[in-house]
Amino acid sequence: MSVDSATVRRIARLARIAITDEEAARLETELSGILDWVAQLDELDTSNVEPMTRVEAMSMKKRKDEVTDGFCADDIVKNAPEVDDHFFVVPKIVE
Repeated sequence: MSVDSATVRRIARLARIAITDEEAARLETELSGILDWVAQLDELDTSNVEPMTRVEAMSMKKRKDEVTDGFCADDIVKNAPEVDDHFFVVPKIVE
């Protein structure tokens, strides 16, 4: 796939990068090479390849999902000005 000068200048404008004419010519060659390399990847048969998120297969470490109160309810409410059965007591705001 070949990239022309107008495409390079449009990409540079979208990226907010100022480029000179020499840089535009060099980038034409580099971008065309990159796109040719990506086109080569399209030739590979990947139908039997499992999708992956990293190079090395890893399994997530999981803990048992247990609901707890953190075992520190007494510590949390001990500094509250007013407590009722381990709940904070606050003034009524809405009538």
